[in-house]
Amino acid sequence: QVQLVESGGGLVQPGGSLRLSCAASRSSFIIYRMGWYRQAPGKQRDLVAVIDSGGNANYADSVKGRFTISRDNAKNTVYLQMNSLKPEDTALYYCNVYGTYGLEFSDYWGQGTQVTVSS
Repeated sequence: QVQLVESGGGLVQPGGSLRLSCAASRSSFIIYRMGWYRQAPGKQRDLVAVIDSGGNANYADSVKGRFTISRDNAKNTVYLQMNSLKPEDTALYYCNVYGTYGLEFSDYWGQGTQVTVSS
C-alpha cells in the first residue's frame, strides 16, 4: 500500500502564492507519474498538473504560466508551486501517484488539502 501525505494548503489572498507538497511512502512500488488534481464544491475532480519520472510535465490550461510542478525522486515527493492565485483556484487539492509493483498499474490518492483564495 502506498501512503501519501500532503501539506501546504491554506488561505491566501488573490495574487498570492502557496506551495503544496506530497510525500509518498512505498516499499517496492515503482512510481511513474505523480500529479495534482483538484475538486471544487459541486464539480468534478480535474487534473491540475502531472509529471513523469523523466521530469516531463503537463498542465491544465487554466494554470499554465502560474503553477509549476516538480518532483524529488530520491524523496518520492512531488511539489506544486502556485503563484498568482485566483479565487477560481479554490478547491480541495489531491495528490496522485501512478505506478506498479511489477505487474498491473494502479493509482493512489492523498486525503486532499484545502486551498482557499479569498480576500
